[in-house]
Amino acid sequence: MKYVPLGRSGLIVSRVCLGGNSWGARGRRAWAGFDSGDSAPFFKRALDRGINFFDTADAYNLGASETIIGETLMTYAPRDEIVLSTKIGLKMGDRPNAMGLGAKHLLAGIDAQLKRLKTDHIDVYQVHRLDPHTPIEEFMYTLDGLVRSGKVRYIGGSTMPAYKFAQMIACAERHGYARPVAMQNLHNLIQREEEREMNALCEEAGVGLIPYSPLARGFLAGNRVRGGGGETERAKNDANVKPESWRDCDWKIVDELKAIAAARGAKPTQVAFQWLWSKPYMAAPIMGATKLEQLDEAAAAADMPPLTAEEVARLEAPYQWRPHPGWNG
Repeated sequence: MKYVPLGRSGLIVSRVCLGGNSWGARGRRAWAGFDSGDSAPFFKRALDRGINFFDTADAYNLGASETIIGETLMTYAPRDEIVLSTKIGLKMGDRPNAMGLGAKHLLAGIDAQLKRLKTDHIDVYQVHRLDPHTPIEEFMYTLDGLVRSGKVRYIGGSTMPAYKFAQMIACAERHGYARPVAMQNLHNLIQREEEREMNALCEEAGVGLIPYSPLARGFLAGNRVRGGGGETERAKNDANVKPESWRDCDWKIVDELKAIAAARGAKPTQVAFQWLWSKPYMAAPIMGATKLEQLDEAAAAADMPPLTAEEVARLEAPYQWRPHPGWNG
């Protein structure tokens, strides 16, 4: 396993991060959902393969994911060997202050999260989503207070417009608050729109990218069939991965992915990870795992020779940019 600093910080993370959206999801979805007992082997295998970075959120199964981490992962290794990332901001109940980024919710939320996680601090605390009410100055001041209190080590953001993240960084620099070191956004070989603004901002500002869905909901495994017939349970049950979800250029990218993987004696997923790591702003893609061997393959990919410039160009050439949400043409 290789390790890198998370952005321009002193926090060292494995090049693979294990994501926790499935932990506590048993009964919520057909293709994945683990309780505490199911999750334990995945945490053990991840640690055995050198993965030290784990990501979750309070809203992942309404706190169940964090509870499972506290019951299992936190007992398997010394706390200082685990880099724990979680998020706040999404709805956690029907009460008026059970959501958002207001100081009241942040201060109550962090204490509830620490209790569920059975720890006294969170390594990377991220704004899950912005809300329409809370000024940036309010939540940045509150997050800075959490860092100064020792409950949080570093802060970051997740899916949001690039200009809003730039405002967070500017607010931190103007007031001397804790500065974001991580951005968790959607980025993979067939969803590259964040390269236009957010990823460029992160590279310039020294923010490490920790993208979710690095394999495009399993599409980049290369086991789907045009027109239908995907072999995975997820392909049969997830409305977001139906045959009509994918464009012709997406299939062409997968064809190149499979060809390069075959020439390298690798899996398409491993080449997809290598493409992400070819970007200078990339820290650690966040992967989900439903089989233990997926952790083995991802960890092995981190130790493979990097892609050549020619291979990167082949993978990127078929891509067709989606219209920018702010453009009319």
